[in-house]
Amino acid sequence: MENDKGEIVELYIPRKCSATNRIIKSKDHASVQINVANVDEEGKAVAGSYTTYALCGYIRARGEADDSLNRLAQQDGLLKNVWSYSQVDTNVIETNYDNVVYSFDDLNLKPEILRGIFAMGYETPSAIQQRAILPITEGRDVLAQAQSGTGKTATFTISALQRIDEKLKKTQALIMAPTRELALQIQKVVLAIGMHMDITVHASIGGKAVNEDIEALSKGAQIVVGTPGRVYDMIERGFFQTADIKMFIMDEADEMLSSGFKDQIYNVFKYVSKETQVVLLSATMPQDVLEVTTKFMQDPVRILVKKDELTLEGIKQFYIDVDEEQYKYDCLCDLYESIAVTQAVIFCNTRRKVESLTQQLTEEKFTVSAIHSDLSQQDRDTIMNEFRTGSSRILICTDLLARGIDVQQVSLVINYDLPSNKENYIHRIGRGGRFGRKGVAINLITKEDTEMLREIERFYSTQVVEMPASIAGLFD
Repeated sequence: MENDKGEIVELYIPRKCSATNRIIKSKDHASVQINVANVDEEGKAVAGSYTTYALCGYIRARGEADDSLNRLAQQDGLLKNVWSYSQVDTNVIETNYDNVVYSFDDLNLKPEILRGIFAMGYETPSAIQQRAILPITEGRDVLAQAQSGTGKTATFTISALQRIDEKLKKTQALIMAPTRELALQIQKVVLAIGMHMDITVHASIGGKAVNEDIEALSKGAQIVVGTPGRVYDMIERGFFQTADIKMFIMDEADEMLSSGFKDQIYNVFKYVSKETQVVLLSATMPQDVLEVTTKFMQDPVRILVKKDELTLEGIKQFYIDVDEEQYKYDCLCDLYESIAVTQAVIFCNTRRKVESLTQQLTEEKFTVSAIHSDLSQQDRDTIMNEFRTGSSRILICTDLLARGIDVQQVSLVINYDLPSNKENYIHRIGRGGRFGRKGVAINLITKEDTEMLREIERFYSTQVVEMPASIAGLFD
């Protein structure tokens, strides 16, 4: 729209907001034309009005008319606090790329993608999205790091959808993940954000019928999300054609390039063009990962959160000193009975301990679910669905599954065992504070765990304090 000076400005109305009759009633994600009446100091309509094209999101005005429109919005009671751009603190970012984009519509994205973004409930890009989406859509190799729960998946999903040619029915983007659960979670996000596009997205993962894979790949799924073993198998057997792949994306790169997956990743890489764009994203970037990336990335854009800032703001971190391993179970039962939480995740270091703890809690009549790598894919899917829908409140699992859990209601993470790798700590406790929500992490430690806890504190420049005797207000 134009104001009386002829300046172009925009006004974004909150989703599902019900404003005054002379403003608008918006109850869906559709784009609408609205008329906004000017108001005097008492909030009464006066001569003159604005017409604007509104997308469902927060109020925003751009250009020199910002102040007048913001005052107008406040006077009409749409929002008490008008939304402002979320700035990135450059002191906590190490990067060789200076462009920062603070709004989705300034990224020149396809209209269908914008509709999907707003339908998902995103209103403004997160810190990593402000920095990473643009260079990825420009075709640059990108090495990006952000905390768990800050929108990493949406970052590469939006970028991949932007680069896909919808008319070309061949695989153009390959997204790799270390676990089946994470691959399926990524597939859901791609389908959700791309719901208004004519695209096909396939998950090529172990545990699924091979014939299903062959059929989907032969039809040329434009985006394939997969685990290394199954993807490599399909390529080797000639069912997965890689000639048109222009994007190779690795989520949780620290895990993907660890000793367990490095060879498989390299084998897949042999089949894609040297000109293929490479994108790596993860919550942590240890030195060995940074060294490995030089082997297959060309002049990459680096967006790294400084290690001193690698902590999970909004998550309260506590420890309980149980002294000996044998006392952990009783402590856990006490916690279970005294803390009322929506949903919680309990981490153990071994499959055997997951099974043992599940059996003990079940015998005590506690309602728990357990998931580990030996379960069939069908059983895993059933258990995760029960947890996501809330029919199961407690999930016990190992680190292997930590990166595939994305449940909005998780507010508590209990480390029954401290992770053996300090870099997995952020993946674990990140389940308890997704996208800026508040959460609590409780670590049960023995005297043998004390040094590891101190290492974790030093690594993340954070402090894990002793659990208070009174738990009132723990989740406030």
